[in-house]
Formats: sequence, structure tokens, C-alpha cells
Amino acid sequence: MPYTSELSQSREYQSFRSSVPLRKIVIDIDSSKGWKVYDSGPKTIKCPVICLPPVSGSADIFFKQILGLAAKGYRVISAEAPVYWSVKEWCDGFKKLLDYMELDRVHLFGASLGGFLAQKFVELNFHCPRVTSLVLCNTFTDTSVFNFNESAALFWILPSLVLKKMVMGNFLTQKVDGEIVDAIDFMVERLESLTQSELASRLTMNCINCYVQPHKVSHLPITIVDVFDDYALSSVVREEMYKCYPNAKLAHLKSGGNFPYLSRSPEVNLHLQIHLRQFEGTEYSVSERNKS
Repeated sequence: MPYTSELSQSREYQSFRSSVPLRKIVIDIDSSKGWKVYDSGPKTIKCPVICLPPVSGSADIFFKQILGLAAKGYRVISAEAPVYWSVKEWCDGFKKLLDYMELDRVHLFGASLGGFLAQKFVELNFHCPRVTSLVLCNTFTDTSVFNFNESAALFWILPSLVLKKMVMGNFLTQKVDGEIVDAIDFMVERLESLTQSELASRLTMNCINCYVQPHKVSHLPITIVDVFDDYALSSVVREEMYKCYPNAKLAHLKSGGNFPYLSRSPEVNLHLQIHLRQFEGTEYSVSERNKS
């Protein structure tokens, strides 16, 4: 029998699954490739916040953001990509998804690989902007920090078990509380559900030689969400983020591990609201209540 985590059995998660439908949106020629999307809140909002998961995550890992913010009138979307083998391919696919959903502009909340892809999407669409602002959580600007640049081209042939072990090695932290344990269990469960090609393609994008050109991104309003306890990325990576975006607002959490959107969701949701407050009363407002 497959392992079931506490969080996936929780009343909150069950409420999310019963109230927010999962959509599969096919925008590529290959009909087997579909984006998995949860879309909650008023559809009249044309500049929603879109959440982008890390390597191990599926679209439902942001259920606490979707439930918490949608209850306050925000439109929140979580989007999980099909198998793409390059950052450019992912960015092209994401652009097609926005076109399909008739979203001219969006706010992006990206975690780890999701945050890296969010930055690259801004950079690659620099001359025709589609992103209004960024919230970057436990993320990076250069894939060389993972030291897999040489071997990343071979991930596509590695067995699923080997790939999962690579990812799981980053989950383990020494001092953890109940919420962090529950978050890790939930993410392990999500990791187990990924196919070999899903995981291999994400790890390839995460590790193959690529970096962000911050001067094409730093003009946007940016909030960087960081935890100060053990997590997969080093303090050097964190400092590099601050250097790339000297004008970014910093949202520090004392703890939260790799997945603070699960383990510290009230704090993360509060920082998201503070970040989005600057757009109240404008066409880029995420909430009907705050629209002009």
C-alpha cells in the first residue's frame, strides 16, 4: 500500500481537493502533455498570483496558499508543468498557458526550481513583459550551485529510484518540529507520485548549466522569502540572491525548512499579502475587494 502523509489526510487538504477542481490544460502539439492547474478565486481577476513548485512538488503543494488567500478574495493559481527538458521549452510552454487562460499579466510565487523558472521567464520575455511582480522562496539564480552541470545531461537515462534518492538527500534536516516533519512527509509522498521522465526533466532544468541575468529582472517589485534554519541551499546562495536584487524586500522566517509554504503557511501567506498590497486599487490587483 502507498504511504499516506498526515497532511494529505487532513481536513484542510480534503476540503481543498473537494472544492478546487484539478484541470489538465493541453497547449502543446503533443496531447499527452498537459499542465495541471488549480485555479481558485474570482475569474474576473486578470492578474492573479501563480504558484510554481520545486523539483519534487506537484500543483497541490500550495493548497494552503490557495485556500488561505482565496478566502480573502484573491485569485490564486497553482501550475505544474508537463515534461519539458529545457528552461526555454518550459518558458515557451508557460507563455502558451497564460495565453490559453487569457492572462496578460501575472504575479509569480516560485519555490526553489519554480523561483528560478519564474526569473528566467521574466528574463526571456523582457521585451514583452508578462510578469508584474515576483515572490521568490528558497530559490537561486545560478544552477552551478548544485554541482551537477556535467552529469545533468544524463539524468534522462537514470532510474527513478536514483533520481528520487538525489532529491531526498536535500529533505533531511537535523532540528525539525512537527510542522516541518509533516511538510517533508507530504513532499516525499508527492515525489513518489512522479514518473521517471517528470523527475528527470525537472532535475535536468534544475542542474544543467544556466543562470539568470538579474538586470532583466530586477526592475520588478520582488520579495525574497527566506528561512534561517537548515534547508537545501547554502547561505552563499542566499547572499547571491540579495546581491542580484538589492532593492528586493526581504521576508525572513526564523524557521520553516525547505517547504515553508506548507510548514509556516500563515507567515508565508501574510508575506504574500503584504507584497500584493502595493497593487491594490490598480489593474494589477489580485483581489476583487481591492480593485479600482
